[in-house]
Amino acid sequence: MLVLGLTGSLAMGKTTVTAMFAGEGAATYSADAAVHALYRGAAVAPIEAAFPGTTAGGAVDRARLAERVTGNPAALATLERIVHPLVRQAEERFRAKAAGEGRRVIVLDIPLLFETGGEARVDAVIVVSAPKEIQRKRIMTRAGMNADKAAALLARQMPDADKRARAHFIVDTSGEMAATQRQVRDVLRALAGKIGT
Repeated sequence: MLVLGLTGSLAMGKTTVTAMFAGEGAATYSADAAVHALYRGAAVAPIEAAFPGTTAGGAVDRARLAERVTGNPAALATLERIVHPLVRQAEERFRAKAAGEGRRVIVLDIPLLFETGGEARVDAVIVVSAPKEIQRKRIMTRAGMNADKAAALLARQMPDADKRARAHFIVDTSGEMAATQRQVRDVLRALAGKIGT
């Protein structure tokens, strides 16, 4: 089974590209989706214990939690100690399920792949990228986003240029969807000899 790590900075188009890989037959995993599920499940109790008042109705209130950790490196580190192991467990369950189903290619969409050392767990890294001006426009169209929040999120991520330098493949999402789709197919063609090994 070929394991591909897909990453990229905020608003670069990771979700779209991951969906394209799924359309080509790859099994796909989203670390962000795993976090959302954990915030309605296994992460609720430990987060409430560490950050009282940040959960309600059996789920993490993301806005309240963000208020507690944004700009507070110690609080963020505490949150990561809770969440990252749970996300890793979800990834391991996904990998086991995909292997059991005989899947030949899996794509792990992990925004902080490099930042958390995740590249060591994959066979190749795909970085989704676009020029800064396009990224900035996309970020500011997101609900609840403002310049300060965007800056805080980007500060946690490795710069795009550094990610590109460490990538095995780069998918540029600045053009038409058809051009992005062609790049996805090109990646799979380039790796065809390794698929199933």
